[in-house]
Amino acid sequence: MSDVMLSLRKATKLYAGVPAIDGVDFDLRRGEIHALVGENGAGKSTLTKVMAGVVTLTSGAMTIDGADVAPRTPLEARNLGIAMVFQENSLVPTMTVAQNLFLGQEKFYNRLRGIYIAAQQFLQSLNFDVTPTATVSGLGAAKKQMVEIARAVLHRAKVIIFDEPTASLTPEEKKYFFDLVRDLKKRGVSIVFISHALEEALLLADRITVLRDGKHVVTDDAAKFDRAAIVQAMVGRDLSNTLYGARKRSVRPAGARVLTVQNLKMAPMVKNNSLSVFAGQITGVFGLVGAGRTETFKIVSGVLKRDFFHGGEILLHDKPVRYRVPAPAVKAGIAYVTEDRKVEGFFETSSIARNIYLGLLSKFPKGRMMLSRRETDSIGKTWIEKLRVRAIGDHGRVVELSGGNQQKVVIAKSLVQEPDLIIFDEPTRGVDVGAIVEIHELINQLADEGKAVVVISSYLPEIMALSDRILVSRQGKVVEEFSALDATEERIMYAAIH
Repeated sequence: MSDVMLSLRKATKLYAGVPAIDGVDFDLRRGEIHALVGENGAGKSTLTKVMAGVVTLTSGAMTIDGADVAPRTPLEARNLGIAMVFQENSLVPTMTVAQNLFLGQEKFYNRLRGIYIAAQQFLQSLNFDVTPTATVSGLGAAKKQMVEIARAVLHRAKVIIFDEPTASLTPEEKKYFFDLVRDLKKRGVSIVFISHALEEALLLADRITVLRDGKHVVTDDAAKFDRAAIVQAMVGRDLSNTLYGARKRSVRPAGARVLTVQNLKMAPMVKNNSLSVFAGQITGVFGLVGAGRTETFKIVSGVLKRDFFHGGEILLHDKPVRYRVPAPAVKAGIAYVTEDRKVEGFFETSSIARNIYLGLLSKFPKGRMMLSRRETDSIGKTWIEKLRVRAIGDHGRVVELSGGNQQKVVIAKSLVQEPDLIIFDEPTRGVDVGAIVEIHELINQLADEGKAVVVISSYLPEIMALSDRILVSRQGKVVEEFSALDATEERIMYAAIH
């Protein structure tokens, strides 16, 4: 029996005549962990979607165990033994965790209690703390990702493809995931692992393949790579001095107080939280999943409501405000860039230009008398060029973009509103190293222009690289504040845990 489980030869996929992948050769060995890395738009997701039957090749061939195959649907791929955990979750939000796990595997007669018991036992075997009776729409991003991973494992696939599986997980949950992947490898399962966290690829993978601009650059044993070599192969240039580089030697002085939060409360996630945000500074907010960071700033931007009684106070430019919906917050100059771009960030079947224009229109809650296609195209083109969104054209649909370029569209939708306070929630989740540098440059530029900027991130090097002030959140409130000059990763993590 051949050592190669899955093979792609001269794989090419064209969209409107433009290649997403171009003549790519790829081999996946039996029982290996194979990391696939590259910039956004490099073709990683397209290549794996070909394997998973989500898209079909324009030309080229695919084999499994030496036999030619061409899966046209995910069901056909699953019948061939291939399962995929997507970068943006593909769960049914109105169904429970257990129902999502067993979707497509139902018997003729199903007892709901039996499904819940089986799901509970299975999730416990994976050390995943997820309630099987919970509705998926009520889960956070991390737990949704756990359900996706559990579903792929449950299908007993010979090949499992993970697209950014750890982006939403805490350090403890990542350890469980890594142990699970190693256990799957011991059982002979072949794993393709897409990640922008290069340290994870170096730690977990047996081999690494680098793609750039839809073409294969190099494949070799992970032991022969280091971070600098992977980055060089990915982008064709050295970013080691710009990505999470040297320690900050100076911080921006605080300008006028733009936002004040006093004793904010939203049971059970936010508990008497108090903080301030200043113009001309980047305020970093760090905390583990469940610390109430996202919920606090969703209340500020009108996405969530604080408690009606004893809910605390929010001051914008020293004036008390209470937003029950986002529209008046947007009009007042608050922009919230969501962590969950697929659900909250854009209209995926609309064009890039139209999405950005809709961001501008949201600043006018009562609407506008006239809508201009010319203005739509002009604004869209301006922001596509400004944020360097890589797309086939201005009228390409957002769903056709890579994850990082989708994130740039979400950012453009907010910045076109010309806000005074910009809240970035996990701004570089699922984004490659080249795009991370571009987004960081944009965030720094906004602060230099005098904007009040908040960056919520669970990745400490990002917080350290960007922030002038660092707020640490734990159990629903800010428990510690550091200047970027005094902070260390150890002190921040200690405050977040203890």
